[in-house]
Amino acid sequence: MTTIGPLALGRRRTYAEAVRARSTTADRVALAALALLVLLALLAPVLAPHSPTLRSGEALLPPGSTGHLLGTDALGYDLFARALYGMRASLFAAALVISSGVLVGGLVGVLAGTLPPWADGLLMRITDLFLALPGLVIAMAVAASLGASYSSALIGIAVVWWPMYARLVRGEIRAWAARPHLEAARLAGVPWGRRVTRHLLPGVRSTVVIAASLDVGGLVVALSALSFMGLSSPAPAPELGAMAAQGMQYLLTAWWVPIVPGVAVMLLALTANYAGDAVRDMLRRR
Repeated sequence: MTTIGPLALGRRRTYAEAVRARSTTADRVALAALALLVLLALLAPVLAPHSPTLRSGEALLPPGSTGHLLGTDALGYDLFARALYGMRASLFAAALVISSGVLVGGLVGVLAGTLPPWADGLLMRITDLFLALPGLVIAMAVAASLGASYSSALIGIAVVWWPMYARLVRGEIRAWAARPHLEAARLAGVPWGRRVTRHLLPGVRSTVVIAASLDVGGLVVALSALSFMGLSSPAPAPELGAMAAQGMQYLLTAWWVPIVPGVAVMLLALTANYAGDAVRDMLRRR
């Protein structure tokens, strides 16, 4: 029989506390980085030295040129201004798609989780149909059929984004509804709406918040992909994917033209993913 002495236990606690402290610090850094990017995007009209849609200098000025921190593109547009406004458009799109996904998917999930089995089966079969389809292809088809525009790209992505929330909420609602106090409330005749709003929705809130925070990075990439393929706003709208696509022909001669929007997409997506992980860790530690 082996025993663990107080010294060993103390070392284990110290190591666990150190790991927890590093994790907490990393989470705070990730959230602060995302908050900084959001602030930069929101303050784009103030911080941008030039209009993102008006020529402000000579074509293909390199980064560090006077009055153009990140240089200009082939038409003389300031890349710093266009990157700021592009991040602003990406974050706004992510917020809209997540909000619509939570509302539509959450409603379907609540109904499927609380209504009789036949209704649950019907709603989940519709949800599974959407989940079985290739999301990006459907988003491209919807955006193309509506015509290339910012709103068309948002609608295309929103159409394929809600089923994930529907299945997530339905599973959480089912788990909560099976708890003894909720079963007792149902048998006691507590109205459906009161059971949902007072007991079920608060129970699934943290799970939905975690899923939404983890979705931001993916949505930034998805919108950039549609924009890259020309299915979003036409030029000269400052969208990161379209900027990268338009600048690809200058990759060898003026590398900063496609690299600046590409780095902006990568930075925004990675920061959002790390911040989503931080939100998940913080909520799970509660």
